[in-house]
Amino acid sequence: MQQIIRFIIRYKISLLYVLLLTVAFALTVQSHSFHKSRFFNSANSFTGGIYQTTNNFTSYFGLGTENQKLLEENKRLKTILFNLKVPETIELDTSTTTYVVTSARVIKNSFANPRNYITINKGKADGLKQDMGVITATGILGIIESTSEHFAIVQSILNTKSNINAKIKNTDRFGSLVWNTKKFNVVQLVDIPRLVPLKIGDTIVTGASSSIFPENIPIGTIKSFDLTTSKSYYSIDVDLFNDMTNIKNVYIINNIDRPEILQLESELENGQ
Repeated sequence: MQQIIRFIIRYKISLLYVLLLTVAFALTVQSHSFHKSRFFNSANSFTGGIYQTTNNFTSYFGLGTENQKLLEENKRLKTILFNLKVPETIELDTSTTTYVVTSARVIKNSFANPRNYITINKGKADGLKQDMGVITATGILGIIESTSEHFAIVQSILNTKSNINAKIKNTDRFGSLVWNTKKFNVVQLVDIPRLVPLKIGDTIVTGASSSIFPENIPIGTIKSFDLTTSKSYYSIDVDLFNDMTNIKNVYIINNIDRPEILQLESELENGQ
């Protein structure tokens, strides 16, 4: 203890300088949006590089399982394609494309916190931007919250800030998908009117009111439901299709029409 006290006394000027420098830096970052943005982008890039290295090491031992998943996904997609009965030589007309899809890999995933985030190995250099939707082969995963040059942070659907438009499949009955933090494999669909007929096992998909996700992306199935305190709406527990503890390969969805939609909605709100 005496040695620590002597050390502090001996280097008190240097320690005071470091303390004041840290406080000044923190105040600068907090009070200036430009500095704050640059700081968090740099932090994302630095931590992303660490996560990337760790993930590369651990992913090597899971290649067999991931390859099997990809084979199953390809089998499912080919089944859908073959049943469409279209010519094999058909070409994609990019002039009519609304959604552009980019693939990425998860290098860090949290699911045990009230606000969970996922780091992926694609960023601004790959055309990724804030508010792009992220899905897997089996269901939705979240929405991009921030990006650096080569990495992006995804706000997971297991996040108390998450609020996604969702509906009961094959109906126009939609509500908001939220999370109450109780279970990492169950989310809640709220604001569904009590007059809507429900049954256990009904499929929940993305709704048509979102400019981020295409309609009918799978989410999960109804596990249970009950009326809210007002008795006017249901609170529905939804079993997720995704295993949120084991996410590797993801797809990022860019709605090309979204900027135009947002601009039009902004003009309407401003009375133009």
